[in-house]
Amino acid sequence: MLYLVAIGWIYVVGIVAVAEALAPQGTVLGAGLTFIGWGLLPLALVLYILGTPVRRRARRARESAAQTGADTGPPSGEPDRGSHAAGVPVAPEREEP
Repeated sequence: MLYLVAIGWIYVVGIVAVAEALAPQGTVLGAGLTFIGWGLLPLALVLYILGTPVRRRARRARESAAQTGADTGPPSGEPDRGSHAAGVPVAPEREEP
């Protein structure tokens, strides 16, 4: 739902910026500053503030998984419990004599 509001806000600010650029007294620089000042910066701030609970939950989930020892995937260099042996992910460079 939040993304729909963000897309709508950017659309409206984009239309206002285009109208300002095409106005007889308007400039492209003014339109760009309008789009950034009225659109991108406030939207980024609002999305960051409203995204704080999601980031907090994700951080707590990572911390609790680390404390309980939950397996989040094999660390690099260890086998993946398959039939393959652990190896170097990139083959060494072949040198010519």
